[in-house]
Amino acid sequence: MLMQHRLWSSGASDKNTAMVEQLQRYGIVRSAKVAEVMQAIDRGLFVPSGGSPYYDSPMPIGYNATISAPHMHAACLELLEKNLQPGMRALDVGSGTGYLTACFALMVGSEGRAVGVEHIPELVASSIENVKKSAAAPQLNDGSLSIHVADGREGWPELAPYDAIHVGAAAPKIPDALTQQLKPGGRMVIPVGTVFQELKVVDKKPDGSVSIRDETSVRYVPLTSKDAQLHAN
Repeated sequence: MLMQHRLWSSGASDKNTAMVEQLQRYGIVRSAKVAEVMQAIDRGLFVPSGGSPYYDSPMPIGYNATISAPHMHAACLELLEKNLQPGMRALDVGSGTGYLTACFALMVGSEGRAVGVEHIPELVASSIENVKKSAAAPQLNDGSLSIHVADGREGWPELAPYDAIHVGAAAPKIPDALTQQLKPGGRMVIPVGTVFQELKVVDKKPDGSVSIRDETSVRYVPLTSKDAQLHAN
């Protein structure tokens, strides 16, 4: 069970390495590969200036959007690790600052594809700049990592099907388009709900049937239209 409180309340880590080590101590990062990737992709490059990138809390990134807390990103990487092997395809819906898309890119490698989808053009532009400063920059250059302006509820059908789909905002129900774009044998991690939300793990079996289980209670911003997001109170 994930810890729902902040992992550290004072003396926030000032380095990415210390952040990952803290997540390992709390048992949230268990996989050596996830630890390696989170060490390689410096979260500090993906949090707007003035934020505390290594503090275990969500951070505002503008446009009524947030970057998830490090423990949530770690948990999602752990849940998706087997579907983020070299050569696989991953879709990050609501890619925001581009942090998790960059992590996906390192995991699937240049022979795979990591795709980010975000409906705020300004966030897409800034996320691409963030990635350019990171360890995932070569994959942006070779085209194995790409970030697009689009409605995440519709996914990115051009490169479907995906072995892994991550959704970084809460949907009232699982969008059919995303389930359809999941490859047989693939896994999607998506927060679902309005007031009360559950992080759901959606597995598509080889025969195309789908199983869904609840992983943990969460709190995410809503997966909605661009207009509704920009005009949220």
